Amino acid sequence: MAQRSFLTEVKDAVTPRATLLVVGVIALQLLFIASYVGALHDPRPKDVPFGVVAPKAAAEQAVARLDKLHGSPFDPRVVADEATARAQILNRDIDGALIVHPARTADTLLVASGGGTVLANTLQQYLALLEASQQRTVRTVDVAPASSQDFDGLSSFYVVVGWCVGGYLCASILAISTGARPANLRRAVIRLVVMALVSIVGGLGGAVIVGPILGALPGSVPALWGLGALITFAVGAATLALQGIFGIVGIGLAILLVVIAGNPSAGGAFPLPMLPPFWKAIGPALPPGAGTWVARSIAYFDGNDTTDALLVLSAWAAAGIAITLAAAVLREKRAGPAAP
Repeated sequence: MAQRSFLTEVKDAVTPRATLLVVGVIALQLLFIASYVGALHDPRPKDVPFGVVAPKAAAEQAVARLDKLHGSPFDPRVVADEATARAQILNRDIDGALIVHPARTADTLLVASGGGTVLANTLQQYLALLEASQQRTVRTVDVAPASSQDFDGLSSFYVVVGWCVGGYLCASILAISTGARPANLRRAVIRLVVMALVSIVGGLGGAVIVGPILGALPGSVPALWGLGALITFAVGAATLALQGIFGIVGIGLAILLVVIAGNPSAGGAFPLPMLPPFWKAIGPALPPGAGTWVARSIAYFDGNDTTDALLVLSAWAAAGIAITLAAAVLREKRAGPAAP
């Protein structure tokens, strides 16, 4: 009798819905492992935008040598002069440049560790070996150095991850507090307004922590505040939208997009040119990648080249608002006038 009672309890607990949710958790777990290990287990530079400054003949030879390197680590192009090369690095058009001095035995390598210390070090290693093969040496100049308090240039990535986590956690709490789906349009609007207020507070808190309190990131605190608010709201609104369509499964989909796909492809631990093609392609289109790019631009590149990334974040926010409200309206229509 006790055995039969226990089996009955197990049967009651393991419902089809619970089974599907457990299977979903296992799938997310395996996708997490595959995504992070796949993206980060073997970082190698691939088609890094790279400038060469030299007289015509020497420039052509240098570009040819860089093009022939195994694995195509560089995407070299001739740049008019050193000032132009520096400007293109600060505008984030290229990630480094080699200044060839034909009359000397030493050349100059320009890098920007603010865009990723790992990439800057990798460029230095490649160029040191390449120059040594020509019986030459290279002197490295960092035109946009990372802060001494920003180890490996990771602070911009971690603050963005924090803003993203705040976004989907807050949205999840708002949605499941009174049911996984928005009951009506009024409740959906309230959730979006609360999400906006939380985003403003969270954005300010993150900017103050990484700036004045810890000194991890230089740059404008108001600019980082605005970025943090936009990231938090974009992720939160997208999470509300997914929950409005798919119910509690939407939380899992938000984690899939932001954490499993977004974090390893964000260019945080390893900048985009060092990621495999798939992650390199999806990173700029997801909130962690777009946010990390803008945060580094604010901190180290005078806010240059942020338009595309800000448009990506704005699109996530706008789509989240529209889908959240549309899902609420459609559900209200389905429920009919008698809905509570």
